Amino acid sequence: MEIAENAPALQRPDRDIYSVSRLNREVRVLLERGFGSLWLEAEISNFARPSSGHWYFSLKDATAQVRCAMFRQRNMLCAFTARDGQKVLVRARIGLYEPRGEYQLIVDHLEDAGLGALKRQFEELSAKLAAEGLFAAARKRPLPSLPRRIGIITSPTGAAVRDILHVLARRFPACSVLIYPVPVQGVQAAAEIVAALELAGRRAECDVLILARGGGSLEDLWAFNDERLARTIVASPIPVITGIGHEIDFTIADFAADVRAPTPSAAAELVVPDAEEWLNAFVRFAARLQRGMQRRLEERRERLRWLAGRAALVSPAARLGAQAQRLDELEQSLVRALRRRLQVHGERLRWLSGRAALVSPATRLAQQLLRLENLQQQLHRAWRLVIGSRHEKLLPLVRTLNAVSPLATLQRGYAIVSAADGEILRDAADAKPGTLIEARLARGRVRARIEAVS
Repeated sequence: MEIAENAPALQRPDRDIYSVSRLNREVRVLLERGFGSLWLEAEISNFARPSSGHWYFSLKDATAQVRCAMFRQRNMLCAFTARDGQKVLVRARIGLYEPRGEYQLIVDHLEDAGLGALKRQFEELSAKLAAEGLFAAARKRPLPSLPRRIGIITSPTGAAVRDILHVLARRFPACSVLIYPVPVQGVQAAAEIVAALELAGRRAECDVLILARGGGSLEDLWAFNDERLARTIVASPIPVITGIGHEIDFTIADFAADVRAPTPSAAAELVVPDAEEWLNAFVRFAARLQRGMQRRLEERRERLRWLAGRAALVSPAARLGAQAQRLDELEQSLVRALRRRLQVHGERLRWLSGRAALVSPATRLAQQLLRLENLQQQLHRAWRLVIGSRHEKLLPLVRTLNAVSPLATLQRGYAIVSAADGEILRDAADAKPGTLIEARLARGRVRARIEAVS
């Protein structure tokens, strides 16, 4: 059989060959994108909690089970510690643990299945009111900067009212307080809270209302998940701030309120300014006023000096001096303003640092640092291998280059002869007796004059 000279060469079709890592990575992406977030109700088994703080367990029913992982940042928000045999309701994402190729669930939220009915009722009511616009940020009103009287709607015997009064007395004791006593737990609690809000709105004795109670379970806080209460808060002519339970507790009343505080004490801190800060501000204002008066007087003195000797004051040197003094004053004002700004942000940073400690990414950061160190070592080893390989390839090329180099020819006793103008002499006929020439040797150069040409 003969093949034509111009026939195209036969080629083997390309094959897309997967590595195990690539296969697991793409399967994980397909699982995560294909299912998204889902809810499961099942029983916990094989629960484990290593020193990292992550939770590992299985969810099972009568015929099947699936492995689950709940990382520390998520399980810290859980109101209880899971245990084997406990029936739970979870929200999770389907994933794949790539190193072992194991299919698993990444749990984002976990709750006792016994509370599931209340939470579903809570979510249904929340979705309904949100769709009506009751929770919209655009309709929420700002709190007064300095209320003349504060209304507190809470139990008169609970810890919440004592905490609020303590904070108000510490931060701004001059502010008046009016308490509307109501029960904060039980069947009739929601109706009585609604009546207190309506009474406060009719009497209009307060500039802001604090609706508060201490912490408790979902059942304890259920009075604040009442639909009528949410609508009354929205309809209140007086701005309402809520401080219900702890920081992780959320109620329908929180969503409907103009401002939600994480605790009753935090609500009290938000509703009044700090008297000490105000006094410090007055001191700063007085100091600024004094400096302003001093600057004003100094400007008048400068004006008098200018009128007394106009010719001297209009010179560039005098104007430059005045501007330099003004620049110094502005610089001092800027430094003081920056210090005050830094102090405010410092307080804010300390507060945020306290919150950030609850969800610290220190463990993940340590893992990433260890991985970075390993990658740096691998890069260093790979770089040395590449340099060695390039060096080995370069040595034969250098030897070949040296072999054909004209300098190597000079080493064997030859010379390169050029005329005075630098042009290389290749023919004796081009040189005349008496001409000055230069010969380049293997080491150095010599100059000579031609005596004869043959």
